[in-house]
Amino acid sequence: MPWENNGGGGGRNNGGPWGQAPGGGGGGPRRPSGNTPNLEDILNRGRDQFRGGVPGGRWAIVGGVLALLAFWGVNSVYTINPQEVGVELRFGKPKPELSGPGLHFMLWPVETVERVVTTVNQTQIGVATTSSRASSGNEGLMLSGDQNIVNVQFSVFWFISDPTAYIFNVRDQDSMVRYAAESAMREVVGRRPAQEVYSDDRAGIQADVLRITQSTLQAYGLGVTVSQILIENASPPSEVIDAFNEVQRARQDETRLQEEARSYANTLLGDARGRAAALREEAAAYTNRVVQEATGEAERFNSVYAEYVNSPGVTRQRMFLETMEEVLGGSEKVLVESGANGSGVVPYLPLPELRSRATSSTGN
Repeated sequence: MPWENNGGGGGRNNGGPWGQAPGGGGGGPRRPSGNTPNLEDILNRGRDQFRGGVPGGRWAIVGGVLALLAFWGVNSVYTINPQEVGVELRFGKPKPELSGPGLHFMLWPVETVERVVTTVNQTQIGVATTSSRASSGNEGLMLSGDQNIVNVQFSVFWFISDPTAYIFNVRDQDSMVRYAAESAMREVVGRRPAQEVYSDDRAGIQADVLRITQSTLQAYGLGVTVSQILIENASPPSEVIDAFNEVQRARQDETRLQEEARSYANTLLGDARGRAAALREEAAAYTNRVVQEATGEAERFNSVYAEYVNSPGVTRQRMFLETMEEVLGGSEKVLVESGANGSGVVPYLPLPELRSRATSSTGN
């Protein structure tokens, strides 16, 4: 350099770069410098470092550069776990493509990555947790459609279906799911009587809450899908549980008595129906018998009348004899018509007497 040479001399010139001391002209006396280094010393030390004057200086620079490259490489290479999805951001704006499980590269710090877990999450509502609101017991208290207070404890199962929307659209995603599900449960319970919440229609309530919750989260663009709503417990508040149990026992007794009364009524009704059927059968049989007898009598009368038309006298006599036989068949007396054979005496064989005698002799 120009200030290293002093009139062609090869030694170091302490007179400055222009061949003179900083404090005055040519060969005048120099101002004492004390301990303050001058510009030449600083430049000489820098030159010695770049030329290897300081041992290890060059390798220190190379090592620093390599360290910076290693640090940049470590921050530029990232890994996505099997249960995660990565969203790369370039200057804070998300890229359209997502990073699947495996090893990936990005231009750090221009690009960064946000990891989102895609497994199913469970949010419990109405169950005592570490949060002040849940532990106070007010989260699960709801008013039913018949003006009863119900303590509902349920869980919401959900997973992230749109990682980009999940990260950027809503700030507190877990609380959003909790508030939406709790609001939906209060709406559904408020339209139904308490007994349906306790036991009668839990499946229908869970389906309605899932539908309303999913619709609300979709309207906010949260990027999650609710897979299941599960009611774990539904009961009255602890302050009135004894009275509620008493009411339940009374209802069970009412149901039991109603069943017994219904069974007794069915028994009486069955017996009455049986007797009515028997009476109807007897009446039908009697009707049939009377009709048949009347029909037979009419046919007999018609046949007798036909014979009477042909032979009135003989028919009258036969009818008289048949009638007298029917009337006097069991009598021991014998009536003889006067004028029979002109003398009024009819030969008579006492058959009943002979019959009685034969019976008595056989018994002896």
